[in-house]
Amino acid sequence: MSPQKYRLGCDIGGTFTDFVLLNDETGDIHVHKCLTTPGDPSQALETGVTGLSQQAPHFVPHLDEVIHGTTLVINAIIERKGARTALITTKGFRDILELAREIRYAPYDAMACFPEPLVPRSRRWEVDERIAADGRIVHELDERQARQVLDSILQQGVRSIAISLINSFENPVHELRLKNLARELAPDIPVSISYEVLPQIREYERTSTTVTNAYVKPLTESYLARLSRRLSLLGFKGKLFIMLSSGGVTSVETAKQFPVRIIESGPTAAVIAGQYYGKLFGIKDLFCFDMGGTTAKSCLIQDGVAEVVPSFEVGRVQRFLKGSGLTIQVPVLDLMEIGAGGGSVAHMSRLGTLRVGPESSGALPGPACYGQGGKLPTVTDADLLLGYLNEDYFLGGRMPLDPAAAKDAILNMVARPLGISLLRATWGIHDLVNETMAAAARTHIAEKGGDPGLVTVLAFGGAGPVHAFGLTRKLGARRLLVPPRAGVGSALGFFTAPRAFDLVRSHMVALNAADLHHLENMLMRMEEESSSALGGSDSHVEFSRSVDARFLGQGAETNVLLPSIPLFKLGKERIRALFDETYKKLYGRTYPDSPIEFVSFRVRASLPLRLLELPRQPLGGTDATSALKSKRLAYCQIEGSMVHHDVYDRYRLLAGMSFSGPAIVEERESTIIVGHGASARVDELGFLWIDL
Repeated sequence: MSPQKYRLGCDIGGTFTDFVLLNDETGDIHVHKCLTTPGDPSQALETGVTGLSQQAPHFVPHLDEVIHGTTLVINAIIERKGARTALITTKGFRDILELAREIRYAPYDAMACFPEPLVPRSRRWEVDERIAADGRIVHELDERQARQVLDSILQQGVRSIAISLINSFENPVHELRLKNLARELAPDIPVSISYEVLPQIREYERTSTTVTNAYVKPLTESYLARLSRRLSLLGFKGKLFIMLSSGGVTSVETAKQFPVRIIESGPTAAVIAGQYYGKLFGIKDLFCFDMGGTTAKSCLIQDGVAEVVPSFEVGRVQRFLKGSGLTIQVPVLDLMEIGAGGGSVAHMSRLGTLRVGPESSGALPGPACYGQGGKLPTVTDADLLLGYLNEDYFLGGRMPLDPAAAKDAILNMVARPLGISLLRATWGIHDLVNETMAAAARTHIAEKGGDPGLVTVLAFGGAGPVHAFGLTRKLGARRLLVPPRAGVGSALGFFTAPRAFDLVRSHMVALNAADLHHLENMLMRMEEESSSALGGSDSHVEFSRSVDARFLGQGAETNVLLPSIPLFKLGKERIRALFDETYKKLYGRTYPDSPIEFVSFRVRASLPLRLLELPRQPLGGTDATSALKSKRLAYCQIEGSMVHHDVYDRYRLLAGMSFSGPAIVEERESTIIVGHGASARVDELGFLWIDL
């Protein structure tokens, strides 16, 4: 037996924690799912490892690596449970967090409000210094005043410090000096400086991102230290990796230093898995739909690639309105929150209409049917009463559900207040969630130039396959794809993610005036930094480069991929040709006589991908009767009533088998609904292809 033959993927979500154990020698995959422990999420990790040990005894000493994704960081921001943080900025920029971009996200809403900054004005301090846009020192840092500011900050009892000075991306000398002073006066307090977190133009975005990093840094460091300790006590001697929001995987040390990069760490893994499956089957447009216990996220994968965008928002005041949240400028997969999760609470709005979410019951107490004291009706309660979930087979029977509690919750909080029947209220909750998600998904797909009717919907998450059929039908799409072990899709997706780290640095210079040798040296330094963040062997690291460029006077940049050759060998004419080619592809024309300028340079370092070999299913003919478990009454929208559905055991569905809806397919971590008029077939890898 190989000394290190296992890999473990662990995704800690808001409601459930998912585990996938992969044996690289045999290809065997073991799965476990348990409730998240909000007080200390690392406790759920120990529970999961114990559960997996029953399937693969004594596997921990043979673990090569653990790949981890978590919602801890984004939850800390949304719930405002980060560290007491202070901000030091240049004199005159104290209010940058409120001023932001001076754009109202809802110009005709007189009551529109913005999220409160993570650092209140009383803990934002100015220092007397100034760096010019070209990096020249206009005014030296007043160190005496800087010490006084730091003394005042420490008297406020802060646990983290953010430093963001004007134009420090061109010359960080003052930020570095402040960082050294802070470490001298308070060595135990973590410091985040913008030159290390985000050395990029645009003052608000850079400051907001640096503040966010500082706000969650103590919490993340403490959590990852506890996680490492628990793994060590369990006998783990391998490597711990953390999923980045950009779709890469990095070392735990880098995640501790830059926790702002792991905000979307959990949902990202499902998209990376979707990207892998899309390439595997040659599907051009794939709509990745991941619905868990707290939220539903989506991403459009086009031509086998999920787009990485340079910024996103968290903690929106208006859930679906861009501009109403805190701006974070780090590379992230273009994920979109499109709806509620299984634990989202249903209630009557102030207008007397049905509403679902955004409040969630979480892992504790959870939906009413969990039997943990929850009294509020949720999406999961509705799915149970509609017959879609099996009360005796939730999590494979390890967690029986209570339909009576679900019934009481929906009756008391939805049906009676709205004056409608229990069945109508229950179906209303389920259908409203689907309609909300479909509306958001149509917009998301259209914004990317896609056609909702032509996409293949790919479902992940514990609640995703339950709602995917309804979502697909409302989109007008013709095909739904549900991979094996869809309920733990994110944890499985970790094995398809590259070990990669992205770095960006702003340096504004016109192409005609640029010193390509100087820029090449800067890119080489960036490659060294991004390589060290991976913690891998330099000989195996691959690099990709790009530049954000624009016409002189233009306000927005265009990202241009650069070949892997030195800039001075590439030459200015070829660089200009690449810009024109990219710009014309995006906008239909270009302006060859207008000069261009460089704004920011980007580098991605990546290590070779360890491929995931999916186990093949044995052939079983076309008749799926042998996989039939029972028949169960469940709601059919076409009939408008409860009708009998065939219930299939997914573990007995073999390659080649097919069946028609209405049907329900059960597996331990999730349940798949195949609606009236649809046909389903199983392929050799165990994927369920559902044609509407």
